[in-house]
Amino acid sequence: MERLPEEELAFADLVVLGARGEVKRGVRYNGSYIGIEYPGGDVPADIGVCTDVVIRAFRHAGIDLQLLIHEDMRENFALYPQVYGLSAPDPNMDHRRVRNQMRFFERFGETLTLQVNDRLDEWRWGDVVYWIFPDGQLHAGIISDKKNRAGIPLVIHNAGRAVEEGALLRWEIIGHFRYQ
Repeated sequence: MERLPEEELAFADLVVLGARGEVKRGVRYNGSYIGIEYPGGDVPADIGVCTDVVIRAFRHAGIDLQLLIHEDMRENFALYPQVYGLSAPDPNMDHRRVRNQMRFFERFGETLTLQVNDRLDEWRWGDVVYWIFPDGQLHAGIISDKKNRAGIPLVIHNAGRAVEEGALLRWEIIGHFRYQ
């Protein structure tokens, strides 16, 4: 995919390449609250969280999740999870929260299977996956175009440093979405 001319790349290809850019830059995990521009804002390129992998991957494909999620939250705030103690949307952080991304994709993307082994054909590169860790924390990643020996897709995510690895089955999957 990296060798194809840009004009021949599909949306999902661009998403994967954007996510892979996080790995190439060695992005370190840092979830600090940082004020950013709106729209098109971003935290410094060398830091981020799991959701920043998704945000930057989609931005590489021409989709600004900061703008889309914030606009939807402005119009439909009550439809989004009310677990952060906020009384209004925050364009600095809303798109960087797993629960908000999941709600956005539930509303505007295609909700897909959570099963892997018996439904491998339903997992495509560029899909977004969400997990819950054993301690209750939520996590996000992008499905890669690469697979392990068993045919299970690798995932691009950031749980300390951005990596592309065989982590799809490592944690409980709670969301799987495709956005076109």
